[in-house]
Amino acid sequence: MYVRTTLVAATALAASAALVAPAVAAPAAGHQATREAVRAAVAAGVPGVTATARDPHGTWSTTAGVGDTRTGAPRSASDHYRVGSITKTFVSTVLLQLEAEGRLSLDDTVDKWLPGVVRGHGNDGRRVTVRQLLDHTSGIFNYTADEDFGRAYFLKDGFFRHRYDTLTPADLLGIAMKHKPAFAPGTSWSYSNTNYVLAGMVIKAVTGHSYAREITHRVIEPLHLTGTSLPGTRTTLPRPSSRAYSKLTDPAGPTYDVTTLNPSMASSAGEMISTSADLTRFYEALLRGRLLPAYQLKEMKTTVPVPGDPNSAYGLGLIDHTLSCGVHVWGHDGGIHGSTSTAATTADGRHALAANFNGDWKGDPGTVLDAEFCGD
Repeated sequence: MYVRTTLVAATALAASAALVAPAVAAPAAGHQATREAVRAAVAAGVPGVTATARDPHGTWSTTAGVGDTRTGAPRSASDHYRVGSITKTFVSTVLLQLEAEGRLSLDDTVDKWLPGVVRGHGNDGRRVTVRQLLDHTSGIFNYTADEDFGRAYFLKDGFFRHRYDTLTPADLLGIAMKHKPAFAPGTSWSYSNTNYVLAGMVIKAVTGHSYAREITHRVIEPLHLTGTSLPGTRTTLPRPSSRAYSKLTDPAGPTYDVTTLNPSMASSAGEMISTSADLTRFYEALLRGRLLPAYQLKEMKTTVPVPGDPNSAYGLGLIDHTLSCGVHVWGHDGGIHGSTSTAATTADGRHALAANFNGDWKGDPGTVLDAEFCGD
């Protein structure tokens, strides 16, 4: 949900130029570098890490650290965790499926499906397209960057007062509409969770069903992602799961258990729960063309540059990231209170990895990603 990046730096997601020649991923047999990266993250202060890889040799998992600092219980390879903005790839997949069915065009204006919803302070849904929501070129303000929202949901006193609040998409959009756009639609790039709140609203306008129902019916059930869910307002995690820990924006302060919360604050921008095994299966299926026709997958992989990160490019809910060894991987990352995740696969879908840290103030899951695809 909020911006904590592994595939992308600083503001969460970014862009890169293509390599002169295609790179080939290093073989993953042994996964020793991945093991070392996982252990290094825990040594640096992350409570616990879980990671799973899939490649032609099969599925492999590793864990380190603890899932519960009180009891010392270890992390599990089967842990369910909040995936934050990885939700965005699922939302984008559904919209691209709807385009393939002829039920909408990515070049439709937001106003066509949500008339009068994006208005005020210079915002105009008649000038913003669905495509610009998905690739973050709409200019619409990111509601999680609103100061009042930050005090209420990210700072200690506010979080413990409001962690179980139910917020509707209209509530989140109302926060964004109090702000002017960052730029005219299509003229720049800025990561905005509001874009995907609107994307979820468009799915409902087109289908008559919630984005959660459409993701479940179109993606989760066909791929048998039994550990993946859209919790809505459910505050707990399915078992098995670890506790989630946060400093609540104060790196020098105490560590808080933030496991239970109402994920409606993230909505279709970041509410999902999944497992590492499910995420590798999802991205593998997506890049292999099992979820989208070739034309829509090409659209999803059509990227735009983002200032500040020469190693990543943002498509339609999908990031092309160039690793330290020159290998390109496609995926997304996500952060929400107490949980930092990354998931990616090679372009052919033959080698995938997903990893989660159950802390949000220390470490970068991107180091695990880099180790898996560039290590031994």
